[in-house]
Amino acid sequence: MDELTLAVVGIDFPNEDKARSNRRFELLASTVGDPVSLRPEPRNRHDPHAVAVFSSRDVQVGYLSAERAPLIGARMRRGEDVQAVYQGLKGSVAYIRVRFGGGAPTIPRAVEPMPEKEEDDFFPDPDGPEWGA
Repeated sequence: MDELTLAVVGIDFPNEDKARSNRRFELLASTVGDPVSLRPEPRNRHDPHAVAVFSSRDVQVGYLSAERAPLIGARMRRGEDVQAVYQGLKGSVAYIRVRFGGGAPTIPRAVEPMPEKEEDDFFPDPDGPEWGA
């Protein structure tokens, strides 16, 4: 089992659906812990490793960062069980929590009190070695 937080980029681009749905609005309407789905896009004209991220309401909210998409996409193609949830929004990047190996992802909490806690309730993983990248 592996678990980590991933950046979702492109949240300020409009979707190409008929309604031209708004990614940022969809994220603002989401709650921490809402399920999200990951969909590899091997035919993406900009990046064959692209992995799109969709909200629980099936609205695209962006893409995994180009640094992480190849790793996550490869693990998905191998058939590994993956679950993901919305973790938070900070500036122009959203964050999701992903868990491989079964079970629901856990949202990390601050280890020590933060003097000025922001409202987005986003706490990154503690520093440590990267896995599989």
